[in-house]
Amino acid sequence: MSEDERAPITIAIAVDDAELADRLAALLGGIAGLRLVAPDESADVAVVGPDSGDTAERSAIGDRRSDTFQLTARERDVLALMAEGCSNKEIARSLGISVHTAKFHVGSLLDKLDATGRTDAVAHAARRGIIEL
Repeated sequence: MSEDERAPITIAIAVDDAELADRLAALLGGIAGLRLVAPDESADVAVVGPDSGDTAERSAIGDRRSDTFQLTARERDVLALMAEGCSNKEIARSLGISVHTAKFHVGSLLDKLDATGRTDAVAHAARRGIIEL
């Protein structure tokens, strides 16, 4: 299937700041393969501002933010040990898993939390209320 035959990725913008929403729409609207949707349409991806608490608006975009950060029990264990400053080797020893598996879990956490490193992952998780420091 060629790029022209694929369905576009649909994007909803739910940002309270009208000027920012307009700038985002202008930037995203010109990208091939993307389509901005109306507030009452469902979307593949949602750009949600930190203060977008309107329930109707959030339900229209499927409120995917909560799904984004669902961690497994093991990932939560690894995250707690990361917050304590443990290395992969210490995490592995503490949880009775291999170092390779500990590295896998750390990598998964970095991806899920969109973090650039271990400290950033812990900071993101703390800001989102996933862990308490």
